[in-house]
Amino acid sequence: MTLTVHPPARGIGTLTLDSPPTRNALSAALVTDLTTALARAGQDDGVRAVVLTHTGSTFSAGADLRDPPDPKALLALLRGIVELPKPVVARVTGHVRAGGLGLLAACDIAVAADTSTYAFTEVRIGVAPAVISLPVLPRADPRALARYCLTGERLDAAEAVRTGLITAAGDDVDAVLEPVLDGLRRAAPGALAETKRLLTARVLETFDRDGAELTALTARLFAAADAREGMTAFLERRDPAWVL
Repeated sequence: MTLTVHPPARGIGTLTLDSPPTRNALSAALVTDLTTALARAGQDDGVRAVVLTHTGSTFSAGADLRDPPDPKALLALLRGIVELPKPVVARVTGHVRAGGLGLLAACDIAVAADTSTYAFTEVRIGVAPAVISLPVLPRADPRALARYCLTGERLDAAEAVRTGLITAAGDDVDAVLEPVLDGLRRAAPGALAETKRLLTARVLETFDRDGAELTALTARLFAAADAREGMTAFLERRDPAWVL
């Protein structure tokens, strides 16, 4: 099982990324399961909002290098989160890498433990954060993104909050999350949907404008020699050939 779907509790549906052995990497199966579960939550009148969380020490390590999702499927997942007529809240207690940051950026709110860490590691395996840039670029500080996307450096939770990659962090993630969920429960469902539509309009514009180009770029980069070397080096736990 890669995803656990929990029954709604006081209007909050919870989806748990549930593959600790793969560090919740975004495999083709997980992307499909998550896309389907989100669509069902969007149609469920008993769900006021969705919490996306995880088991294990990693929220998501990004694309599964052994079973990567089709770039178009990843695009559809991220768009589905942004378009869902109900707020999606990420609850993070571990580490987030590469494509996992695309999930966080697509969510409306992201709260995390202050021990969590973040990194855009794509350049270190020979690819680029292409598809995930669609939700990331409109949400986060551009100067910070220039540094962290180009270098692959790790950010701590405080820096992730400062740069806009997450909303808030604390030593007790559920204490941080409690007033958020309380506020969502107090909001009228129709008002939530319309407010989310207003807030995500510019993000969706980037999907409409650049989605096809960036899925093609992702496919091209993953098929290139740099990616083959970078992914092989990662799996073999060694530096790729280009490291000086």
